Amino acid sequence: MSNSEVGIYLMFGSFDNYRLHSKKDEDMKNLVSKRTVVKGVLFQQTVQAIVAIILFTVTGNDGGPDADSRPSFLLLLRQFVIAMFILDTWQYFMHRYMHHNKFLYRHIHSQHHRLVVPYAFGALYNHPVEGLLLDTIGGALSFLLSGMTPRTSIFFFSFATIKTVDDHCGLWLPGNIFHILFRNNSAYHDVHHQLYGTKYNFSQPFFDIWDRILGTHMPYSIEKRAGGGLEARPAKDYKA
Repeated sequence: MSNSEVGIYLMFGSFDNYRLHSKKDEDMKNLVSKRTVVKGVLFQQTVQAIVAIILFTVTGNDGGPDADSRPSFLLLLRQFVIAMFILDTWQYFMHRYMHHNKFLYRHIHSQHHRLVVPYAFGALYNHPVEGLLLDTIGGALSFLLSGMTPRTSIFFFSFATIKTVDDHCGLWLPGNIFHILFRNNSAYHDVHHQLYGTKYNFSQPFFDIWDRILGTHMPYSIEKRAGGGLEARPAKDYKA
């Protein structure tokens, strides 16, 4: 996770009019300390880096042959789209299953939902087993099935990480390119982190296709929050 990227979100987080939750709610509603979150994220990144090195070594795909051949833009675009779809599909069904299986939710996925009010550097805070199942295996499948090279995968996974951080940043920034390109954004995922939305908006990190197809999409609107700032308010028919 890029320190500069997180720093930018932290800087914007000081402007209350961009926040989807107040700073007070962030401090009081979350069930885990920021120190613990940082330690958990660093551990996840270490594991993923080790798995990536092993994967590149085992496949014998170290990027050497790419030195003299540059794939076309259309090929790169196709690989990116395929990888995005594979990652989204894997994460949707695994994520949804972790919510519906009481054992998995209680002992594994609930760790991520200790962040009732998400923030940028908590994006990859989860149980090590979840990190392995959702992120590491999902990323490996995206890499292998899309046919991308290690060099291309660096750009893809950097993009995926930045998108995931943005989804958890708790901010609704004007002109945010991710909000323009994707309906699955910080407000969409914020709804999922709230009690009324835990059975909806499972899609991550790119599109909301599977939620819409399988009836787990919760519509919402961005409204001004009492006391300042903004709020993602779900449709009245959905909120309990």
